[in-house]
Amino acid sequence: MNRTRTRTRTWLRCGLLGLFAVPWIGLPLWMLVVNSFKTQGDASVLSLGLPSRWNLVANYRTVIDQGSYFTGLLNSLLIAVPTIAAVLLFGSMAAWAYARSQSRSLRVAYYATALSIVLPPAIIPTVYVLTQLGLNGSRLGYLLTITGTRLGVVVFLATGFIRTLPVDYEEAAALDGAGRWRIYRQMILPLLAPVLVTASVMLIISVWNDFFFALFLLPNTSESTLPLTLFQFASTSTHGVAWNLVFAHVVLSSLPLLVAYVFLQRRVLSGLTEGGVTG
Repeated sequence: MNRTRTRTRTWLRCGLLGLFAVPWIGLPLWMLVVNSFKTQGDASVLSLGLPSRWNLVANYRTVIDQGSYFTGLLNSLLIAVPTIAAVLLFGSMAAWAYARSQSRSLRVAYYATALSIVLPPAIIPTVYVLTQLGLNGSRLGYLLTITGTRLGVVVFLATGFIRTLPVDYEEAAALDGAGRWRIYRQMILPLLAPVLVTASVMLIISVWNDFFFALFLLPNTSESTLPLTLFQFASTSTHGVAWNLVFAHVVLSSLPLLVAYVFLQRRVLSGLTEGGVTG
């Protein structure tokens, strides 16, 4: 009897989630994809119907040839991969220090770092600092900025998780002669894997879709990321926005995110559950 009730509740929850997902997720996704198959005139109506004349190949070919898609894709990869690797490495190290320290100054530093998740970006001080360092307008300056502004996500998730771990094993390893780097690499890092997977998914979405900092810090067209190439492509038209091409560009820009989510989504929920504990 209890099993039947459990199954009924499960199916009910799935049904309610499905009803919620269809209008809020399914319909916008369908509109995005189906309008990328239409001609410019049909797509300007922004309807959910099928194309009266299919223009799939021409739309996507135009985006690839004239929309600097592969240039933006390469630049996004050159930014996203090292940024995410650096944020995961330094963020997990900082989280271990914050979780194990009783220092008030480090506790204040932890709250300041975690607060960066909700603070609005400060573009003017960022541009000033990068200018003084001679990095304004360079890919390295943009990479360092994105790395610094995304550390708070990893620090918040990983610190809460590490606080739930017993410290006995670390102390025993230290008594056996293991250094802090070895303890971090062989003990802390493997235990943090679910949390870091979750953080990596959040970072991929955040870094890949960043437009605000890229607009100000990457003035050179040759270094534009995918959001910038989309903006430049959509704003160069003199006869209004070609929504069919814009939608096609959005679809192509979202494909890497979809691939990353498919590979990582199984461990996202467990990582959020474990990392959300603040101890």
